[in-house]
Amino acid sequence: MKIKYYLLAGIFCCTLHSCVVLSPKKYKNLLAERDSLSTRTTSLEAQVSALQADTTHLHRQLADLQNSYNTLNTNYNKLNDNYSNTSSKVSELSSDLQKREARLKEVEDALKKRDAASAALRDKLQKALLGFQNSGLTVDIRDGKVYVSLADKLLFPSGSIVIDQHGKDALVQLAAVLNKEPDINIAVEGHTDIKKVNNLGQIKDNWDLSVLRATSVTRFLTESQGVDPHRLTATGKSQYQPVDPGTTPDALAKNRRIEIVLTPKLDEIYNLIKQ
Repeated sequence: MKIKYYLLAGIFCCTLHSCVVLSPKKYKNLLAERDSLSTRTTSLEAQVSALQADTTHLHRQLADLQNSYNTLNTNYNKLNDNYSNTSSKVSELSSDLQKREARLKEVEDALKKRDAASAALRDKLQKALLGFQNSGLTVDIRDGKVYVSLADKLLFPSGSIVIDQHGKDALVQLAAVLNKEPDINIAVEGHTDIKKVNNLGQIKDNWDLSVLRATSVTRFLTESQGVDPHRLTATGKSQYQPVDPGTTPDALAKNRRIEIVLTPKLDEIYNLIKQ
């Protein structure tokens, strides 16, 4: 038994000799290092999880930003196309506006020339017909046209369509001016008052009287004074364009008249407007 005991003790001693014997201090240090490593490992794992979550979130944000960028880029391209189209239209409109303004200026210049010609013609007629202005003759401008108004008493006996000598003298002076102004169109208008025509033979009513008086003046100007008939028109207005709506003798006298309307030819203006 003793031999066995000694043998076991020897083996145990040998075993103890073959192992590293740790001191309590080192053992505690090793435990502390193990705990520290475990804590750091847990912290690192938490950081890795957080980084993975952040990475996923950033990927989502990046995808959203990419989609927003694509949308903005598409909208930008559309706006750029719209801008190009709008810019082109603005250029076209600007060019068209400049052309219209240039044409408008040409028309305005032509109208100014017409008005100047009308004013000059009025002055010539007033000077030529000065001796008749106390006999019911007036010359004025309305809407760019020159109106020579002759009272019926200056031209015709009462109820007649035959021009008397005093009226012929006035028309001779008028024709002398018109023959020097070949670019003037001439309209001869007959006007009456509201009184009905009675017992005048071929003249049935105020329409007949106004028309026949206008044609009498037209014939005298063309056949006797050589005014180009292509420049003239003759119309009857009857009682329907009075200068005075009253019914007094003076108002009725004003309405019985021949108006010779002189218009500078507007071919230049018409051509400009058609362009």
